Amino acid sequence: MSPATVSRVLSGRRNVDPELSEKVRAAVAELGYRPNGVARNLRRASTNLWAVVISDIENPFFTSLVRGLEDVAQTEGYHVVLCNSDEDPAKEAAYASAVLTEQMAGVVISPTSTAEGVQQLDEAKTPMVLIDRRVEGVEADTVLVDNEHGAFEGVNHLIEGGYRRIACITGPRRVSTAMDRLAGYRAALRAGGIRFSKDLVRHADFREAGGFAAMESLLDLPEPPEALFVTNNLMTVGALECLAKRGLRAPDDIAVVGFDDIPWADLVVPSLTTVAQPTYELGRTAGLLLKDRIASPGRPPSTVTLRTELHIRATSAPKK
Repeated sequence: MSPATVSRVLSGRRNVDPELSEKVRAAVAELGYRPNGVARNLRRASTNLWAVVISDIENPFFTSLVRGLEDVAQTEGYHVVLCNSDEDPAKEAAYASAVLTEQMAGVVISPTSTAEGVQQLDEAKTPMVLIDRRVEGVEADTVLVDNEHGAFEGVNHLIEGGYRRIACITGPRRVSTAMDRLAGYRAALRAGGIRFSKDLVRHADFREAGGFAAMESLLDLPEPPEALFVTNNLMTVGALECLAKRGLRAPDDIAVVGFDDIPWADLVVPSLTTVAQPTYELGRTAGLLLKDRIASPGRPPSTVTLRTELHIRATSAPKK
């Protein structure tokens, strides 16, 4: 039996006699043989690894997203390496360097505010898909949701419920999702004939602590808001924690709508109204785009925008 035949069997190729293939697999199992990945990668100039660089591993938004990506990767013969940038540009850049050093086949990345790692990968022409956020000046395959429309629907729902003084807690100014959702908030106010007030907007860090601090600041206004729109799930949790600490309750004291569904949104009392993203589909679509990019490096970049869905629950009940 030649080395070439063994190689074809271990590579999963089908042009080998089934009986011969079975003998090779039996011998491999008996000897406990594992292919030398380093040697294989020297020949192929890349590994069978995809890196997925997410901005916050504690955010449940990414759980289903990574699952969708992994399902595609497994089908296509790739393995996924999970990296957490922690919203830190330096960590993102370090992971980008590791991707290049280890010759990973491709990357799916949720960029930090400065996107240093994205710039590195773009300059190296690494197959890459951006998820959740755009990066100015980088032309790459991108998967987004319609953030502005989703925010518009959430805020418009509050307006239809009779609320007028509606606050918004959004993310950093340099992050596209934060600004898109803020734009949707402003568009809903405009459509409802409500004047925009910058006093009712807080920019935080997409974390629980940021949501808590922003909520405290809004409640300390001479005239606090009667309703609140929060642009991600962790800041929504922080805002709700702040309300509980102040002895306040949604929707009796302030109505609340959050962007991103939360696994327990239906279970808490009162249940939480959310703008849900198709997170699994985001990951799956990113995986398909990365697969196509690796197969056809020269094709023009494409952007896929998925729809959100408003889940109306108790925290946004109409104003009494």
